[in-house]
Amino acid sequence: MKPWDPRVLPYKPITAAKKNLLNLSPPAVLFLGFALLIAIGTVLLKLPIASYDEISWLQSVFTATSAVTVTGLVVLDTGTHFTLFGQIVIALLIQAGGLGFMTFAIVAAVSLGAKLGIGQQIVAQEAFNQTNLEKVTFIAKYVLIYSLFIEFTGFMLLVLTWFNELGLSTAIHHAFFYTISAFNNAGFALSSNSLTPYFNNLSINLVITALFIIGGIGFLVLIDIKTQKNWHKLNVNTKIVLLSTLIINICAFALIWILEAKNPATLGLLSIPDQAITAWFQAVTPRTAGFNTVPIEELTQATTTLMILLMYIGGGSLSTASGLKIGTFVVLIMATYAFLRRRDDVVILQRTVPPTQVMKALALTVVSIIVIFIGIFILTLTEKAPFIDIVFEVVSALSTVGLSRGLTSQLSVTGEIVIIFLMIIGRVGPLTFAYFFASPKKKYIKYANADIQVG
Repeated sequence: MKPWDPRVLPYKPITAAKKNLLNLSPPAVLFLGFALLIAIGTVLLKLPIASYDEISWLQSVFTATSAVTVTGLVVLDTGTHFTLFGQIVIALLIQAGGLGFMTFAIVAAVSLGAKLGIGQQIVAQEAFNQTNLEKVTFIAKYVLIYSLFIEFTGFMLLVLTWFNELGLSTAIHHAFFYTISAFNNAGFALSSNSLTPYFNNLSINLVITALFIIGGIGFLVLIDIKTQKNWHKLNVNTKIVLLSTLIINICAFALIWILEAKNPATLGLLSIPDQAITAWFQAVTPRTAGFNTVPIEELTQATTTLMILLMYIGGGSLSTASGLKIGTFVVLIMATYAFLRRRDDVVILQRTVPPTQVMKALALTVVSIIVIFIGIFILTLTEKAPFIDIVFEVVSALSTVGLSRGLTSQLSVTGEIVIIFLMIIGRVGPLTFAYFFASPKKKYIKYANADIQVG
């Protein structure tokens, strides 16, 4: 074999850095993709044309992270601190983060006739939690189509609602921003008190809640409803998400109405119809929209505790919402029920849940609880705030909800950094984040059973 001649062949050896980049695990690629979006957003928001007053790099990173992770926690008031350019940047970051950068990448590649390589296919399948690449491409297309259609419908309804009050140009501005923020479950608002001025406006309450509920149930559910059009033909996942969402929302609505009915700072002084509208909004917003029509810090301790649970549960898989996810929560409940009834299989709607799914649900729950504990522990050291406010803030950040009891604007530098990491972990998923450090590896050795005392 002849030695390589540089005059003949422009050979370039693969460096270690490039080799490592090519060998990145799918979770690492997804994590770095979100990090890239945050970096771009940070630079854009730091530009002088993005804000009326100069902001620090940390404030810019926090805002960009909150937008990309569709959380809604803010250290700066979006409506008064950021210019129109800055607000558009935030809205675009929300859209990219909510639908996922992989959605845009796959749709763009397919539209241009490009073929995805093996590594890209694995990353795409990891992003959409699918095993079939054709299904990934199909889902990515429909995610984009459904999103644009739903957002356009919400945009037009909000323009019509705000037209008489704000005028055409301002109505378009508000409708554009709130539609994107609501559908992507971001919770960003153009007012420091969120949507509290519209607590009794039926149109705005219904449109906003419809947007974030639809965005939060998951695109697989929407696709299944569109293709099947019959309850009996829907797959089990769709039925679980729809039934669980309905039950949780109704129960939360009734409980919050009861708990806050005599609270003069929230529902106590309102008429019965206004109480119903306001209780409904507060019941569904923790899943994980982040808007509010009453001061969150004025809610009773019982309601606050309930909202922490609702935030933790979150929305559906492959949706714009985060949290533990409804499917995971239902699997855990039914697995517990099966164990207490001494049953060997976990059965939901006359279907058996594979043990691997049960283990995944358990692992996700344990990892998320560990992350929550670490976040609470650090903030109790760095922040001077009531314990329930810290717990609320941590769960809100990890579940990318965006609700706060007033702690966000008072966070220390360390506190802001902790919340930034929690928002990122919550958006990419606790398990995906864990895989970033330790890729899954199967063991082919079976060991003898151990008799360990549990309980």
